Amino acid sequence: MDLDRETALIVIDVQQGFDDPYWGERDNPDAEANIGRLVGAWAEAEAPIVLVRHDSRTPGSPLEPGTPGNALKPVVADAPHDLFVTKHVNSAFYGDPDLQAWLDERGIRRLVVCGIQTNQCVETTARMAGNLGYDVVLPIDATHTFEMEGPGGIRLAAADLARATAVNLHGGGFATVATTDDVLGG
Repeated sequence: MDLDRETALIVIDVQQGFDDPYWGERDNPDAEANIGRLVGAWAEAEAPIVLVRHDSRTPGSPLEPGTPGNALKPVVADAPHDLFVTKHVNSAFYGDPDLQAWLDERGIRRLVVCGIQTNQCVETTARMAGNLGYDVVLPIDATHTFEMEGPGGIRLAAADLARATAVNLHGGGFATVATTDDVLGG
C-alpha cells in the first residue's frame, strides 16, 4: 500500500486502561507491536496519523479522564500525529475535533484503522468510514478485544468476536480486512 498524504492511519483508543483486569480475557497479544509497526511506517513516510482517545463519562471507568488509564500506551504516547481526537462514544467520527471535516479538507480518501477494541470502537469507526465513502483497510492483527457477555448469558471469547468483526467488515463491504504485513507490503 502506498503511504502518502491521501492515506491516513487512524489509531483508536490505545490506552493504559485497557490493561485493567476489568475488561476480562483479551486476544491478540501482538496487537500493540503491530500498531507500533504501522505508526512507525506512517511516521517515516510522513503520512497522516490520527490518534483517538476515549474519554469515558462513566464514573470509575478505567478510561475516565484524569486517571492513569485514560493515558495512551507507550507504543503511541509519543507518536507524531497530525490530529488528536477525543470521543465519548464508539465512533471516532463523533469526536472532537470533527474527523470527517479534517479528512475531507485534506483530500484524504483512504483510511487504515487499528486499535482497541476490535468489535467496538474500531469496528464502529470502520463501518462509519465505509458508509461515508472512504476506502477503509483494517489490519485485524493490529487490533484486540476482550471476551463479552450478551443476552441470556451468551459469552463469546475475544478471538470469536474478532473473527466476527472481520466477517462483518469484509463481507459487509465496509472495509478490506488484511494483516499488518499486507498493509506494509512485507
